[in-house]
Amino acid sequence: MTADSSTAGDAPGEDDRPGPLAGLRVVEIAGIGPGPFAAMLLADLGADVVRVDRPGGPALGVDPEADLTNRNKRSVVVDLKSTRGPAVVLDLAERADILLEGYRPGVAERLGIGPDPCLARNPRLVYGRMTGWGQDGPLASRAGHDIGYTAVTGALGLAGPAGGPPYPPANLLGDYAGGSLYLVVGVLAALRHAQAEGGAGQVVDAAIVDGTSHLSTMIHAMLAAGSWQDRRGSNLLDGGSPFYGTYETRDGGHMAVGALEPRFYAEFVELLGLPADTPSREDLDGWDALREAIAGRFRTRSREEWTRIFADSDACVAPVLALGEAPEHPHLAARGTFVEHAGQVQPAPAPRFSATPGALRRPPARPGADGAEVARDWDVPALAQEPT
Repeated sequence: MTADSSTAGDAPGEDDRPGPLAGLRVVEIAGIGPGPFAAMLLADLGADVVRVDRPGGPALGVDPEADLTNRNKRSVVVDLKSTRGPAVVLDLAERADILLEGYRPGVAERLGIGPDPCLARNPRLVYGRMTGWGQDGPLASRAGHDIGYTAVTGALGLAGPAGGPPYPPANLLGDYAGGSLYLVVGVLAALRHAQAEGGAGQVVDAAIVDGTSHLSTMIHAMLAAGSWQDRRGSNLLDGGSPFYGTYETRDGGHMAVGALEPRFYAEFVELLGLPADTPSREDLDGWDALREAIAGRFRTRSREEWTRIFADSDACVAPVLALGEAPEHPHLAARGTFVEHAGQVQPAPAPRFSATPGALRRPPARPGADGAEVARDWDVPALAQEPT
């Protein structure tokens, strides 16, 4: 059952209480991917995010009413190639705490809204730059996508079977984990400095290659210690071990197994019903046989049957759900991890705060729909006129 945001009780949802970032003003220069997600996260936590859209709508042609990364934001339309457009953005930057942009290096400068003019108008502004390759380096000016950024960091090479090619986990690893989340951490850290006595604004260079590489710190430590092999499907956490991986069920579903610790593994073996003569997990030479035995047992029942068997155990086994199934998982439903807002089922704001919870206040912003409102609230009269 998916909680409705207006009746979810303790679950995140539409709420009159301000989030922890209430009062924070953020300007988002419209882009795609990690920048909008970072701005959404700030908006979910209470920041007043004004998205500066281009005339003609989003570059990818996604229906704005379905683009959940634009929830909790307000939108104005500004033509940055017009005579008056850059001046309007500078007016917004003067009144903002944070500005986010995701252009290739040099583009914001050519448009007249780069860090120098923005910080000249507002010395305490935090100017966040979201790119794949970063602001410098041989590839800084090149196009790219998540799959390429994660490829050169070594992170993409971790995903996939030992005998097959690596595969991208959608664009979650690079764009959002290595990109958006590092941008948010960066601008909030810089904001603390800017708001301290004697503090000043600064530029935050958030590059997906930097963030994704940083995410792999523990793996690099294990590699240096000799406890990680630099090849796919050969390690404890990459599917190399038979007790940390996925198995197909009788009905074509899959179960995820993470029975790493011995006591959890013992419970797993008991509930799965492995025979006594199955090779020990300590016998590395017997891992292939152990994997075959585990796979054979999982093929005897459906995903739903195995889910019930492992439901109240510490065996660390879970069903592999599709995105559309996830909101109905009993635990996620009980926590209100997904909510329905404005007719759309969607992930609720995260993380959670005891005194200042995030909330879904607005559906995805339609380009230019909030010009007059922002003009009034931010005291930027030009926004109340025709798109600039």
